[in-house]
Amino acid sequence: MTLELPGPLVSTDWLSQHLEHPKLRLFDATVHLKDGPDGGMIMESGRADYDKGHIPGTVFADLISDLSDDSSPLRFTLPTPERFAAGAGALGVDDDATVVIYSGGSMSWAPRLWLMFRAFGFDRAAVLDGGWAKWSKEGRPASTTPHAYAPSTFSTKFRDGLFVNQATVEAAMGDPGSVIVNALGPAQHTGAGGRHYGRPGRIAGSVNVPAGALLDPETSAFLPPATLAARFDAAGATADKRLVVYCGGGIAASQVAFAQHLLGRPPAPVYDASLQEWAKNPALAMETDS
Repeated sequence: MTLELPGPLVSTDWLSQHLEHPKLRLFDATVHLKDGPDGGMIMESGRADYDKGHIPGTVFADLISDLSDDSSPLRFTLPTPERFAAGAGALGVDDDATVVIYSGGSMSWAPRLWLMFRAFGFDRAAVLDGGWAKWSKEGRPASTTPHAYAPSTFSTKFRDGLFVNQATVEAAMGDPGSVIVNALGPAQHTGAGGRHYGRPGRIAGSVNVPAGALLDPETSAFLPPATLAARFDAAGATADKRLVVYCGGGIAASQVAFAQHLLGRPPAPVYDASLQEWAKNPALAMETDS
């Protein structure tokens, strides 16, 4: 018996009602990014948070080691279809499963994994609205017992265009019908402060739709559709434009792309390497407000 999703975003109420469904595959995708030397960052697995408490029946999905391209010099880049199929299968996902993903700390990790599933042709995945923060604030059940699903076989059908490269961004820079969107915070966008990735500031000509501005600060849930649309429109990322979204390493950008999907607008591809590639190349144009 399949488990049908109400959409790409599910509520804590919906998840609570379906926790025991045999086709549900529930994942915690938490990663923490910490400031490192020279304005860089350090990755830290969220496994310790999972061990301290998680939604019952959750399996930890390790985006650092199992679900990224371990041969890339860049962090979190999309794995090959074969590697993703192996990782998803090991987690217990088959083609008939229904996947729900959440994260603690930053909400962006759940949309990142959701977008990866979508890129590999799997549409039976959703993000838990508000993630672990909302679930725990509501006093819902938690567990410290590790969980595992039986390994399965996951088949991929790669969709081109959901994750894009430097050449796509360069082409968008000269296209009046396209808008390049920076998903980082305002200080990083202007170059005034915050973490940077080699050079401060933004890709030249890009506009700012911060991933964090798309969430309710009290509940961590996504804002209502009309408010989300207003956030995009105010930045010039209107429904008639083709968007390309970037951030530091394709994570916050995935949250912005997911919000675009919630609005029913055309897909907003993510520049997977983002500033960790662009900012280190002095031949690629960047700008600041100073």
